[in-house]
Amino acid sequence: MNTIKEWTDELRYTPYHQWDQQYQKQLIKTVRNSPWHLNYHIQPESGLLNDPNGFSYFNGKWYLFYQAYPMGAVHGVKSWYQLTSENLIDWQPEGFALLPDSSYDSHGVYSGSGIVVDDELVLAYTGNVRDENWQRQSYQMLAYMNQQGEITKSDQPFIPTPPKGYTHEFRDPQVFTYGGDYWVLIGAQRENLEGVVLAYAGESLEALEFKGELNFTDQSMGFMVECPNLVFIDGTPVLLFCPQGLDSKLNPYQNIYPNTYITADTFDTEQLALTNPSQLQNLDEGFDVYATQAFNAPDGRALAVSWIGLPEIEYPSDQEGWAHCLSIIKELKLKNGQLYQVPVAEQAELRQEEQALAGTLSPQAAPLLEETDNSYEIMLDLSADSQGKLHLFADKELNHSLVIDFDAKNGMIKVDRSNAGISFAEGYGTTRSFSIEKQQALNLRIFVDHSVCEIFINDGQKVATARVFPQEGETGLFIEGSNGTYSGSYWRLRKMKNK
Repeated sequence: MNTIKEWTDELRYTPYHQWDQQYQKQLIKTVRNSPWHLNYHIQPESGLLNDPNGFSYFNGKWYLFYQAYPMGAVHGVKSWYQLTSENLIDWQPEGFALLPDSSYDSHGVYSGSGIVVDDELVLAYTGNVRDENWQRQSYQMLAYMNQQGEITKSDQPFIPTPPKGYTHEFRDPQVFTYGGDYWVLIGAQRENLEGVVLAYAGESLEALEFKGELNFTDQSMGFMVECPNLVFIDGTPVLLFCPQGLDSKLNPYQNIYPNTYITADTFDTEQLALTNPSQLQNLDEGFDVYATQAFNAPDGRALAVSWIGLPEIEYPSDQEGWAHCLSIIKELKLKNGQLYQVPVAEQAELRQEEQALAGTLSPQAAPLLEETDNSYEIMLDLSADSQGKLHLFADKELNHSLVIDFDAKNGMIKVDRSNAGISFAEGYGTTRSFSIEKQQALNLRIFVDHSVCEIFINDGQKVATARVFPQEGETGLFIEGSNGTYSGSYWRLRKMKNK
């Protein structure tokens, strides 16, 4: 199809109904025929997907929304697209839930969260509005979903303006209950252009008081904090957030913007502080995770889902009229004060045929499978002295592959996509390296899905995520090394079941 060469502001903000229906149908067809179309990850039917929103459990189902722009792989006027699931792996598309159709969100329904109040699912979001001079105003809005799935937007903001001393960069409300009150955390920017997290609390979401800045660090968190999420794991607070412009000396990262977390001893509501906060850590050691949303589910688990994509980065699928996906659903756990992320138990329901894997590492690369359908899960246990490379998305000559370079003996992992599929985002580096425990047996659990790879190391102690855009014939799975042994399993994974 003819792709749009120049996306003007006028085009990006044209209402959906004014677009030619034939254009939309052709775009959807092109995306469905993409060789990079995903089997079991959430992706847009067409256009762009970004932040996950409103992740919640309501009326006997899991609900998940994402920011969407359906007309192309660009950031146009955003809506919330809705999905539901009974098992956290098979997501049913329910269509657009929140459209930019009011005076408080006319230029985009931006990110937010959800919470069940009585018999309704309450969605909190940021409404984006541009004036005649194209200056932005942001409003914090509420919408209410009843038991029948009908949504009614509030006609007034529940937080109409940023507090004094803060700029219009004020968004991404996270709602939760704590200590008998409703709480809202919002990413914000001081007038001195430093990023902070602001807190509101009250007896209801419609009657909140501004409490101030959440105190969790004495260091600068860059020029803006996006997507703050506070969850509690066995009572311990964990704050996930995205500090834009963070000094990499405070936390080493290579991505354009990092997704980070801290743990703390308590959430002190009187002092508005996370007490004894940990050092800042990367939530994901890979290339492409951002805007992770987490919530405390009623079954006791802390669940999270991430946007696999980054702002201001061009991806190869953009040329086909679609961009980005969401991660598989992850459960957050704490072990010895450290955050672990593991695929939810339900993820095993995708497994089809199992194939046992075992061998001794050799300098000559050996095929675990010479050819796959690039839709699989692999689990490998490697001995404590193992040193080698695992090649995913590989051609038969190993000229092209995503390389996981592992060194259990010295405690290092390197993920290298410099020769994996179509190159992109080279300006932010083509490798990611990080440490693991030395001289300890190494466990790798890896999910491959056509153009995405999620790597869980040592039962989720570290996670590394990468988009990969393989070309024809790049479907192999090989292993090589100089020391050690391996054993494990390979499963082909079925497609997501949806309407």
